Amino acid sequence: MSVHEKINYVELPAHDLEKVKAFFTKAFSWKFTDYGSQYTAFTYSGIDGGFFKAPLSSKTQNGAALIVLYSENIQHSLDKVEQAGGKISKPIFEFPGGRRFHFQDPCDNEWAVWSL
Repeated sequence: MSVHEKINYVELPAHDLEKVKAFFTKAFSWKFTDYGSQYTAFTYSGIDGGFFKAPLSSKTQNGAALIVLYSENIQHSLDKVEQAGGKISKPIFEFPGGRRFHFQDPCDNEWAVWSL
């Protein structure tokens, strides 16, 4: 449902759409719809979005926003990320309000997962 002036969609770069789709399908069961060879949209992720084909990546060290997923079992989520081919860039650590880890998808975009 679209809500006036609320975040509705997010787009990220990916140099290999097939790799990024395979990763998120395996790790988190996201669904994808291709719109030509340069774009794929994702659903079942918490917020809908898409990946556009580009030789870029989204990383906080470059000033990008960090997209954070929630997990009821953070260790299980970390294991799934690794099994799907993601690279853990910051192992599980505590922060005020919970625990989290950061990872990079196969196209080098940075993500995080947090839990209570």
